Amino acid sequence: MSEPRDANAARQRLVELLWRCGQEERAALSELYALTNAKLFGIVLRICGERSAAEDVLQDVYLTIWKRAGAYEAHRASPITWLATIARNRAIDWRRAHGKRVAAPIDEAAPVADERPGAEATLLADEAERKLHLCLDALEERARDAIRTAFFDGLTYAELAARRAVPLGTMKSWVRRGLLRLRECVEQ
Repeated sequence: MSEPRDANAARQRLVELLWRCGQEERAALSELYALTNAKLFGIVLRICGERSAAEDVLQDVYLTIWKRAGAYEAHRASPITWLATIARNRAIDWRRAHGKRVAAPIDEAAPVADERPGAEATLLADEAERKLHLCLDALEERARDAIRTAFFDGLTYAELAARRAVPLGTMKSWVRRGLLRLRECVEQ
């Protein structure tokens, strides 16, 4: 369960750094750069296709971030999404200005400097995790507790039934019905 807190802490840190950049704190920009440059460089490099151009565009990205940080609104987009959008737009602007077109399929694109998931994948994963926890919390208590204990503590149905002092068939029913409701909720 530490991952959501770590992700939330990282998100809050980026929000704070953007706010401080908006207050023209140079140290905040330096820290923001250290935390995000690999990911943003990967985005820019993929679009530009040339390392030297990507480096130039990345510099322009951080100039734009410095100028616009005061306008960032945390309730509208996650900080990494906002930053990635600026990087993407600057790289596309560069490609248009230089008449560059990448003709190769995406499968043949140059490797990205940062192997971590992109902003979009991270955002989708965060949203899916948030929805799963909301759906899990919406289950009736005995099913929710049985599912959490089975999946997070690795207990078998028999161990769960013994802990709750209920017949094995009852425990299996609680878990099965809970999982069906969980799937319905997540798929909505």
